[in-house]
Amino acid sequence: MKQALICCAIAFVITAAIGPSVIRYLRKMKFGQKILEIGPKWHMNKQNIPTMGGFMFIIGIALAVILGGLITGTLSVHALAILGLSVAYGAVGLVDDYAKIKKKENAGLTPRQKLVLQILVAAVFILVLFLESDGLPSLMIPFTGISIDLPWPVYIIFAAFVIVGADNAVNLTDGIDGLAASVTVPVAVFFAAVGARIGNTGVTIFAGALAGGLLGFLIYNFNPAKVFMGDTGSLFLGGAVAGMAFACDMPLILLLVGLIYIIETLSVILQVTYFKATHGKRLFKMAPIHHHFEMCGWGEKRIVLTFTAVTIVLCLAAYFVALP
Repeated sequence: MKQALICCAIAFVITAAIGPSVIRYLRKMKFGQKILEIGPKWHMNKQNIPTMGGFMFIIGIALAVILGGLITGTLSVHALAILGLSVAYGAVGLVDDYAKIKKKENAGLTPRQKLVLQILVAAVFILVLFLESDGLPSLMIPFTGISIDLPWPVYIIFAAFVIVGADNAVNLTDGIDGLAASVTVPVAVFFAAVGARIGNTGVTIFAGALAGGLLGFLIYNFNPAKVFMGDTGSLFLGGAVAGMAFACDMPLILLLVGLIYIIETLSVILQVTYFKATHGKRLFKMAPIHHHFEMCGWGEKRIVLTFTAVTIVLCLAAYFVALP
């Protein structure tokens, strides 16, 4: 874990240090968030708060992975592959954010455009895993201690589905100040511990850098937020979470440690399905579900702390109970 702590410290310092400059630049370029009118009315006071702030932790994490890996001698293909997947998804988010700003509305790339780009990025990552492998890919089944080998064609389809799904799930979780970053910190710590446990230093150093970068970002993103990560940041995080899970050969563990992301996604699916089936009735006051709790009177800090606490408990359960 020493390598993870070094990368965590580097990412935290860099992210925290460049934060004010990034925020000033985003304000200067008028890269402000556009708030949907159908959202909670009190969110309108967040109009034009700088978005695309994910840049600051992407820079911090990337430099920490490379510098920390070189300092500790642990820079590996796995670390670079996860970083590449994350940065590529961050680039997709950047295009989406820029399109929103250019259109001056909260709608950027079309769902089809975003999906195609996400699938292409996932395919490249899976190709790297394939080239690095010396046999059939293994899949760990939580709580059983059993790992099964899958034929590559089956694994490729499965991996693409999970990676793209995880990316969009984390993206949906980014809806209130500090939520996506706060929930992802314990997930990063979990994978840092798992990487150390199974001897995958690439995952360990990336996860450490991810935790440090997000903690540095939360200085500016926790309620009341001075900057939002935008799709640039949230899609980066989705790629990071999925990449770490696959690099550890345990994507199914995301069902546990990423339960908050899954619930956020299911709330949207259930809301849309119920709305269509009942011709206008709603299952939740608003989706994703963090907005439902807001409409029920929960403050943003309460939601963030509660969702993060749930994730911490789930990560502890996954580490001490679900893993072999």
